[in-house]
Amino acid sequence: MLNEKTTVAKNIKKLRNQPNLSKNKLAKIAKPSYNTIIKIDSYAIKNPRMGTTSKIAKALS
Repeated sequence: MLNEKTTVAKNIKKLRNQPNLSKNKLAKIAKPSYNTIIKIDSYAIKNPRMGTTSKIAKALS
């Protein structure tokens, strides 16, 4: 289960880095807080809420 949780955070970080999208810009586009983006990016939040994940996915697509 831990692998699945860290995989979400790793994938978000990987996708965010592809278009060189800053954490701040992603937070503004996706609408979770900047602190949430930082916590996901640093694996402090290993299992983001589905709504947060969905917003980030839409912003990255």
